[in-house]
Amino acid sequence: MRATKGETTMSDIIKKPEPGRFARAWDSDIAYSFRKSPLAIVAAAVSLLIILAAIFAPWIAPHDPFNPATLNLMDGFTPPMEPNQFTGNTYWLGTDNQGRDVFSTILYGARISLFVGFMAVAFAMVLGITLGLIAGYRGGWIDSLLMRVADVQLTFPSILLALLIFGVARGFIPPAYREAMAIWVLIVAIGLSEWVQYARVVRGATMVEKSKEYVQAARVIGAHPAKILIRHILPNVMGPVLVIATIGLALAIIAEATLSFLGVGVPSTQPSLGTLIRIGQGFLFSGEWWILLFPSLTLLALALSVNLLGDWLRDALNPRLR
Repeated sequence: MRATKGETTMSDIIKKPEPGRFARAWDSDIAYSFRKSPLAIVAAAVSLLIILAAIFAPWIAPHDPFNPATLNLMDGFTPPMEPNQFTGNTYWLGTDNQGRDVFSTILYGARISLFVGFMAVAFAMVLGITLGLIAGYRGGWIDSLLMRVADVQLTFPSILLALLIFGVARGFIPPAYREAMAIWVLIVAIGLSEWVQYARVVRGATMVEKSKEYVQAARVIGAHPAKILIRHILPNVMGPVLVIATIGLALAIIAEATLSFLGVGVPSTQPSLGTLIRIGQGFLFSGEWWILLFPSLTLLALALSVNLLGDWLRDALNPRLR
């Protein structure tokens, strides 16, 4: 029978289940923007492929390029997909002068480049966000001092500043520990050269947020300034920070490759993509082009895909472009 007006039907009693977190995330504006952007999908796929290949390098790589027991000098300078004239072994991307498989060295080198990039961005984020929150919330002479330091640092190219910090830091490390600490010194050098962008953005956003009613209410009830900064202001300024961090990851990877190419980055016993490019550059004009080409293409694909993801994220988080 058809229900009359005012009667409760069974469909009114049985409520539809609420969508889960995944369903809500899939229906969000950012997910919709991602699904409608083929460029972002391709960039995400390339970035994810390289990152997963680097993480699982010990299981994917055919050889361990850093284990001397697995190397055979007779396999040196083997062209891609061609059998070696002495051993008959075939390698997908060829070998270098030491007989190391180029494909395996790229996988292991990408691990180091990604590790340095992620750690440098994390260090720059923590330092920049902390100083930006303090400068924007406190104001006064603290704000003036921090921003003048940031202005002075911006007058120097970041790669030159990283070179300076790297050289000074290595001077204070005993020679016996320099090679073991080289990667961490490189992370600190890149992070100290990139913290300014985070601090300036967070400072500006904090100065806007601290005058809003919810912050004033937290002050009235006697909340500690640190609690206000962490629980109330920080979540509302993370949008622009994530965009800077995504683009900054590509810049950090390029900075690491540049420093390693110049010979002041990671040690030769732990070569990154930049070190592999420096090694391959020495054989470019002797005919062994693959030693330089494939690490360079990997670095280009990684930096470009991460940079394109950062551009998409910037547009997706901009309410004016929705």
